[in-house]
Amino acid sequence: MPSEPSVPASTTPVQDYADRPAPGATADHLVIPRSLAQSMPLRWQQVFVGLLADLHDAYGHLPWPDYAVVPSRWEYLVDLDEEQLAASGFHADLGPDGELQFRDAAERLVAEPERHRVLAPVEDPLPPASAGRVEPRPAKPL
Repeated sequence: MPSEPSVPASTTPVQDYADRPAPGATADHLVIPRSLAQSMPLRWQQVFVGLLADLHDAYGHLPWPDYAVVPSRWEYLVDLDEEQLAASGFHADLGPDGELQFRDAAERLVAEPERHRVLAPVEDPLPPASAGRVEPRPAKPL
């Protein structure tokens, strides 16, 4: 009996994983919260550190910038406070009719601000690395 043709494994597994909705994945970066990485089992941390060392060894010659990671969520303009609006490049003022109007950095009026979503800074819901170990959720029963 002929065997089924084997399907080769992906040649881009990191891209495949990061292209689907995954916590900490954006179009250009993967963000790993340090508190969670430091809370994983020892063996996992050892493997992870080895992979990071390999990455830095292979690409350490490139001019890496410093990154400022800002916890953010997609929110509707109408749900943001002044600080979040400003950080997202928007502001709100009262219009001639007394209604709140939202404008972008170029002073363009935003139509339907209740439907306009922006990536806005939020309080970080994850504990900082200084908080110590973060307990993972219990494993599912067998």
